[in-house]
Amino acid sequence: MLKSLKRLFKDEEAPTAVEYGLMVAAIAAVIITVVFLLGGKVNNTFQNVADSLK
Repeated sequence: MLKSLKRLFKDEEAPTAVEYGLMVAAIAAVIITVVFLLGGKVNNTFQNVADSLK
């Protein structure tokens, strides 16, 4: 049992998985921010195109 715990603490893959998780969370936050910032502009553009087609 003690050997298993020692291996768990020496395992270097767990921090790597955490780092990948943090990178994915940061990328998702950037994407969400961009969508909220540009969402209104894109909506207005589509509305202008729709109004022009009428």
